[in-house]
Amino acid sequence: IAQVAVGMVVNLYVTVPAHHPGAQPASYFAGSLRSIAWAIGDGTLALAIHASLGLAIVAIAIWVAIRAVMLRSGWVGLTSVFAAGLTVGAGFNGASFVDFNHNTSSLLMALLALSAVSCYLAVLYLLPGRG
Repeated sequence: IAQVAVGMVVNLYVTVPAHHPGAQPASYFAGSLRSIAWAIGDGTLALAIHASLGLAIVAIAIWVAIRAVMLRSGWVGLTSVFAAGLTVGAGFNGASFVDFNHNTSSLLMALLALSAVSCYLAVLYLLPGRG
């Protein structure tokens, strides 16, 4: 929820400059690494927080997926892996937005992130009771 709130601040009040390290890259991955490093190190405070939280959330999503698969609880593991994939996809679209400054990337980032949240809500429902 905090990430979505900071993302809304970035969307409404931050303008990503057309020229920064990593902008308009010939190589997507190398350019994206430079763009995200720029966003965290030299971007506005809101953009730096949003990018940092995004990286942390991707790491947590992968960790949760691994732990869920280890539970061997079928749908919980599958849904958690799907949620992690959606989260990674949101991250790639976030990097793409910083790289190319296309609103479509921002929209896809938000839709993928909200889809991941929906998956995590389903996981909470699917988890076996502890009582």
